Amino acid sequence: MIEIKLKRAYDEPAAGDGFRILVDRLWPRGISKERLQLDAWAKDLAPSTELRKWFAHDPARWAEFAKRYRAELRQSKAGDAVDALLASAKRTKTITLLFGARDREDNEAVVLQRLFARRAGLTAKKAADRPPR
Repeated sequence: MIEIKLKRAYDEPAAGDGFRILVDRLWPRGISKERLQLDAWAKDLAPSTELRKWFAHDPARWAEFAKRYRAELRQSKAGDAVDALLASAKRTKTITLLFGARDREDNEAVVLQRLFARRAGLTAKKAADRPPR
């Protein structure tokens, strides 16, 4: 059984992180490659620049952002990329999706966690399409 975790890119790496994947299109400011300790950078899975700018991490736009982002992922055939990352991480029991956003609840990694879990045959611990607060 594989576990799919979420973690801010600014948090310290830990041994329990397993296979670490950055899921932002932009590199997190002020962090070196050595400090981030990445196994993969999945910038093609990140939301489009237009969608990211529209969302602007506004919690009131979360539900619509998640809906639009899932549509982008379907159109881009992101499932194939996720399958390739899952295959690369098969030796680990844990995958950690790294994101730069300050908001730990409303960000693209939450949506991707559900996609990774579904592709791995799991149930995500967090629902990416919960109603807005």
